Amino acid sequence: MDSMDVGVIGVGSMGKNHARIYSELKSVDSLSICDVNVKAADDIAKQYDATVYETIKDMIYNVDAVSVCVPTQYHYNVAKIVLDAQRGVLIEKPMCSTSKEALELMNYNYHTSTIGVGHIERFNPIVPEIKKIMNNPLYIEFKRHNPASLRITGSSVIEDLMIHDIDILTNIFFPDKYPSEINAIGNDDVCSVLMEYNNIPVALSASRRSSKKIRSVYIEEPDFTIEGDFMSQEITIYRKPEQYKIEAQKYTQENIIERVVVNKVEPLKSELSAFVDCVKKGVMFTVTPKQAISNLEFCEDITTVMRG
Repeated sequence: MDSMDVGVIGVGSMGKNHARIYSELKSVDSLSICDVNVKAADDIAKQYDATVYETIKDMIYNVDAVSVCVPTQYHYNVAKIVLDAQRGVLIEKPMCSTSKEALELMNYNYHTSTIGVGHIERFNPIVPEIKKIMNNPLYIEFKRHNPASLRITGSSVIEDLMIHDIDILTNIFFPDKYPSEINAIGNDDVCSVLMEYNNIPVALSASRRSSKKIRSVYIEEPDFTIEGDFMSQEITIYRKPEQYKIEAQKYTQENIIERVVVNKVEPLKSELSAFVDCVKKGVMFTVTPKQAISNLEFCEDITTVMRG
């Protein structure tokens, strides 16, 4: 198929962005919208020249692929309807409310080749660049802090925010490896985790109560330090100087600072473009259900430790 008809189920804060980007993609022929909030659906449809359907079942046979952007607790039931119709589906993260629910969904009798989960940071251009630069990490720290939001997710801060960094950590930085020890403290809105990968301390922190928005990764190596900002898509490398110099009887150290050139993109646009392409080709999406379920299991392990 040269072009595709796509649908967005749920036009909250994330669904609105899915609708906007689908309307911009040349590979998308038509856009359909479905939401229990009919006024919100109508408003988005007028903005992006989309067709509104009252129910998912009315919409599903008029599209080739669907983004599921409803609150997490509805992912399972909505995705089942899409799978019944044998349509390609991209489920926003987390895949389901629990890993057990996600496993049940994947054991469901579905007949579509493309099922993906929307872990958007996988498409942030700084991620593959940092992976190339990493050599022998001594310490890794992720921070993902958000101001309080009215956005409804149905998830704790671990599944809502920290899961992005868990996905990068377990599927990009340390694929197929699991930490030897996990320590966690916090609650549904704030969480701090310290763990160990092959004798490497790894720290994760996430908050929905911050006064400052932070999306960062910090990596120390024997000869340099890497700082990455997920929002600005900037990478900075601090290299140790070859020598020290003396000023006023004190030693001073001047690091060599390098800025890594990254081709900045909108990660969600890259993600949805890749999803449409996968549906066309009938292949699995970049972020597979297996990886998404593993991410959820990791979140649940952290929650178990945190709650003692």
